[in-house]
Amino acid sequence: MRSTSGSRKRPSPPLFLYRALLLVALILVWYGLTESGVLPSFFFGRPVVVLRRIADWFSSGKIYRHLGVTLVETVLAFAIGTALGVVAGLWLGLRPLASALLDPYIKAANAMPRVILAPIFAVWFGLGIASKVALGITLVFFIVFFNVFQGVLEVSPVVLASVRMLGASRRQLLRHVYLPSATSWVFSSLHTSVGMAFVGAVVGEYLGSAAGVGYLILQAEGTFDIDSVFAGILVLTGFALLLDVLVSVLERRLLKWHPRRSQDEGL
Repeated sequence: MRSTSGSRKRPSPPLFLYRALLLVALILVWYGLTESGVLPSFFFGRPVVVLRRIADWFSSGKIYRHLGVTLVETVLAFAIGTALGVVAGLWLGLRPLASALLDPYIKAANAMPRVILAPIFAVWFGLGIASKVALGITLVFFIVFFNVFQGVLEVSPVVLASVRMLGASRRQLLRHVYLPSATSWVFSSLHTSVGMAFVGAVVGEYLGSAAGVGYLILQAEGTFDIDSVFAGILVLTGFALLLDVLVSVLERRLLKWHPRRSQDEGL
């Protein structure tokens, strides 16, 4: 008789281990190409120096004020843009006449390259946090809006008819049918919105500011310090990923009913 222990499936290594190994491999490739001269370090930086620069920033405390400014701008733009997108998406999704009337204007506003609004916001709101938040809101809003709007439209007519037959009011329809349908669409858009909020903050800091990680990168570019430029980019990327993880945690808590594919499948 065959032993069942031999047929037992071996546990696969956790996914984060593969991701960590891939990151190490990319850094080693970067190091090898720059140290061998295949890629000029003046243009592509040196990974050892970049990592040392990041460590110096944090150990000396230089980056905390700049990072705090950028994170405040990002979180405000993310939160306000998401809230406005959800409200507008729900309202227009439930108002077919208003949706048809405003459709060409919404599409025109979405088609406009919103980064060009940064100088206008700087004139309107000054060079402080407000202008960066305003730019970030315009980048986040449309991503969330279109997802919520589509989520409302995707509600099954059969479900709506059944709930109406049970005597549900408009408020109950909104709470128990439309909002759950839109929620999964909202969270699918939030992962992209986090990056867009960072883009709005950093682009605004480029155009005029006295603090922020974008300001540090701009200063480094002015002195051709490519290592500090890459250091600033890596810091921004790390905190963008951290915010994305927080969104994923919130998504798992609020969408427990939603089926999801295991990340370890296929490995």
